[in-house]
Amino acid sequence: MALAGRTAVWWARLRSPRPAAPRCLPPWLPAACERPYSSRGKEKLDTSTYPVESIRNFSIIAHVDHGKSTLADRLLEITGTIAKTDRNKQVLDKLQVERERGITVKAQSASLFYSHEGVNYLLNLIDTPGHVDFSYEVSRSLSACQGVILVVDANEGIQAQTVANFYLAFEAQLAIIPVINKIDLKNADPERVEKQIEKLFDIPVEECVRISAKQGINVEKVLQKVIQKIPPPQCNTADPLKALVFDSTFDHYRGVIANIALFGGEIQKGHKIVSAHTKKRYEVNEVGILTPNEQPTHKLYAGQVGYVIAGMKDVTEAQIGDTLFLYKQPVEPLPGFKSVKPMVFAGMYPVDQTEYNNLKSALERLTLNDSSVTVHRDSSLALGAGWRLGFLGLLHMEVFNQRLEQEYNMSVILTAPTVPYKAVLSSPKLIKEYGETEITIINPAQFPNKLSVSEYLEPTVLGTIVTPHEYIGKIIVLCQDRRAVQKDMLYIDEHRVMLKYLFPLNEIVVDFYDALKSLSSGYASFDYEDAGYQAADLIKMDILLNGNPVEELATIIHSDKAYAHGKFLCERLKDAIPRQLFEIAIQAAIGKKIIARETLKAYRKNVVAKCYGGDITRRMKLLKRQAEGKKLMRKIGNVEVPRDAFIRVLKRQTEK
Repeated sequence: MALAGRTAVWWARLRSPRPAAPRCLPPWLPAACERPYSSRGKEKLDTSTYPVESIRNFSIIAHVDHGKSTLADRLLEITGTIAKTDRNKQVLDKLQVERERGITVKAQSASLFYSHEGVNYLLNLIDTPGHVDFSYEVSRSLSACQGVILVVDANEGIQAQTVANFYLAFEAQLAIIPVINKIDLKNADPERVEKQIEKLFDIPVEECVRISAKQGINVEKVLQKVIQKIPPPQCNTADPLKALVFDSTFDHYRGVIANIALFGGEIQKGHKIVSAHTKKRYEVNEVGILTPNEQPTHKLYAGQVGYVIAGMKDVTEAQIGDTLFLYKQPVEPLPGFKSVKPMVFAGMYPVDQTEYNNLKSALERLTLNDSSVTVHRDSSLALGAGWRLGFLGLLHMEVFNQRLEQEYNMSVILTAPTVPYKAVLSSPKLIKEYGETEITIINPAQFPNKLSVSEYLEPTVLGTIVTPHEYIGKIIVLCQDRRAVQKDMLYIDEHRVMLKYLFPLNEIVVDFYDALKSLSSGYASFDYEDAGYQAADLIKMDILLNGNPVEELATIIHSDKAYAHGKFLCERLKDAIPRQLFEIAIQAAIGKKIIARETLKAYRKNVVAKCYGGDITRRMKLLKRQAEGKKLMRKIGNVEVPRDAFIRVLKRQTEK
């Protein structure tokens, strides 16, 4: 009987519903950012109730750390898109690297529903990065918008990237709403910032909105300004489908998820669509909007921003800037995006060559999400097969490397960054070989001889520095040390100055920003834009080991900097190469001229240890015989440079 009772209890427990196990989220990801693998099971929204006149597409642009993501959080809360909790901090910053560094790296979009004066509006918001290295993300985001919110810190005032982002929006002819953030801070001076905005951007003071995104002060007024000032998109649902792909991500289960802005027509599940770039045909599996997680809808209509999943399994099929249209209803493709020019090049190699194919797959998927990176295959005698990647800046390179490690678990060797040089050829033989008079050099091995070149060209950038006036002297000296030429100097107000300099790109690419921040106690800001090429006295510097050049360590450098860089490389190699049984001469050479040398001493046996007293000639005879043996060994011995030594020398010098 007792046994039967226990069995009944056991069966009752087994049949009772168990509580669902909690989802284990990484500590850096807030609950609001939980992104399911599938949107199946979610109730589909009907977006047909929002005509084109009730749609507003806008971006938030600003300098780094001026409060873009915090403002986006408050807008999401006010419109009820996300629940109001203390955990809502940079909700749209979904990447681990963004959480760790506290900066926005990837533009993220979200659709908000807001009712104003009895009318329901659909507001499509795109939060953009603020750092100069991610300006391509900003320019892409602006293509899907009709207006921007320009956020300026009430404490810091206008910074270099504020100016750059303003002109990006101004050139795109977008409506601009100036917002002065952080008015709750003790040192905030909104009146001064309003005067700066009026002086630099010619925007009247009364148009500025003073807010505190952190405290939520006046944020509702920003939404009202968006509805009043930003025009609805100029498009029609009756037109044929024309959709611009402005971003995309890769999902292991569903393939490519493309973010699209509709410039005409409508799209729904089951539609047959064609890519203007690849001419391939796809069937739409799912459409929806981002709130900020994926929310499926029945249809997407002209003027709306959302996502489409159409069974694209190959990462090369979703080109950013591509136009999608309905099968048998071709349209004129949208202009897309201007291809971006890389500013910094670096070699990337797998730590172990067996990981080559895995790294190749990871690179393809990550470059789908970050299309500003250029990839060319490369190989090195020391490091094996790899790639030469082009980035928009040093931070861009660091973030890309970090994302490879975190998102794809790939460990790589990244070589020191270089910039692309040009050479104007004078030799008819070389002109015939290359098929043009001007060639681009991204690898020192391709550097042509000075006798066959009329001139060398180096890339330049127009740098903008905004700094408090007390640091002007130190900053001018720093710029002159970097071979910069002053172009302009403007006082924004009585405390801040804007300097414009023409810099050689290779002078600012590694440590200029760090030096600028150190000199100005962190107050100066820096931004740059491409300014073409200029003639320069460039040379190729070789590194010799016992008279034999090491191809992997050759560098292109300006003649003024050759000695210091040569000495630095020789000292670094001396520490990296293990000692041999013979002496090794490490030399930096320009042509036949040696400009720096370090000597790695040989291992020596103490041959005079057995001599105790006696004639000095016996000691000398033993030492002479040893020296002759070492000399012979040096002639016939090869210097084996281990792979680890190459990695230590070629790797970016973070501690420099």
